[in-house]
Amino acid sequence: MNTLLNKLLKPFGSIGLSCILLLFLSLLTWLGTLEQVHMGLFDVQKKYFESLFLVHWAGPIPVPLPGAYLVMCLLFANLFVGGVVRLRRKQANMGILVTHFGILFLLIAGFITLFFSQNGHVTLYEGEESDFYQSYYRSEIILHQDLGDEGVRQITVPEEQFLASEGATLRSDVLPFDIVVDEAMRNARPRQKGPMFTVDVPVVDGAFLQQLPPDESAERNRAALYVSLVNKVDGTRQQGILSTRSRAPWVVDVNGERWAIDLRKERYRLPFSIKLEDFTKDDHPGMGMARSFFSDVTVTEEGAPRQQTISMNEPLRDEGLVIYQTSWGPANARPGDRLFSTMEVVRNPADQYPLYACIIIAAGLVLHFSNRLTRYVRAEGKAA
Repeated sequence: MNTLLNKLLKPFGSIGLSCILLLFLSLLTWLGTLEQVHMGLFDVQKKYFESLFLVHWAGPIPVPLPGAYLVMCLLFANLFVGGVVRLRRKQANMGILVTHFGILFLLIAGFITLFFSQNGHVTLYEGEESDFYQSYYRSEIILHQDLGDEGVRQITVPEEQFLASEGATLRSDVLPFDIVVDEAMRNARPRQKGPMFTVDVPVVDGAFLQQLPPDESAERNRAALYVSLVNKVDGTRQQGILSTRSRAPWVVDVNGERWAIDLRKERYRLPFSIKLEDFTKDDHPGMGMARSFFSDVTVTEEGAPRQQTISMNEPLRDEGLVIYQTSWGPANARPGDRLFSTMEVVRNPADQYPLYACIIIAAGLVLHFSNRLTRYVRAEGKAA
């Protein structure tokens, strides 16, 4: 039985497999870096590093490759079998075992980040306050109904249910209508239809959607939809346009109920509110390029306010969130113009895991080399 188990484990724990996997990781990193000339960072990350398989085009020639996600899964198995199971069976040096555990822990941190992290941003002018942050990439449909003294009913629809599903019908028991997605566009701009030109898309209340090519920077894409509301009572239809570029929602009356429907970037609730008190930007002498910039904010949690300065190297960490200073604007602002501050918000359960993994790896290496040094000194002492 042990012989059969060893035969099954041997290919997964071989050094040859380790070398092949590391070569694939190097190749994918190189190709992904080159591909950023033609694709944005977000799309490159999805294609090369978060996929099981991909096709890379070398000119007109398609080259099938494993994605970095698959390679990392195989590398995890390789390290576990070859660096833990088989070494443990051979009673290998404890330092090597600890080092391999540290590397495995680092890979686990990457998997947790991939599946459970969220990131977005909060953008504020001085004096503004927010208790939510919004996604760079994802969109959602939001429906509101004013219930008077009972408050406001809110329904959200994630983009998986509509953005890639033209013809999909969105239903809910609390809605007096069904929402039919007539056409979905990942990047589009609403425009007014003039009398001097024709369009090959529907015109709704004098407006239509002009489809735009996907932006290389995925966060600049603005989704838009043609949707129809189908009355559940009499089957009548109302067609409308939803766009993340719109400044006001689409308001409809159905069976005596008024609903506001909007398409926006997906929002996530903060466990506290953050208010921008002051934004400071220091420019290089004689230039308009910022040398440093930071935000003085007030964080209010359970009614207790506290002051905090957020900069590139000094993020705010609270309630499992990390808030970084990332940018400011508008880019064409002149001296004296009002500026806004953009802070990136990351919710990552494995935020500190890479640090812990590096500490474990360092401890394993120290233990291993200390053991080797001790054995060497003893051997030299006996030889003397």
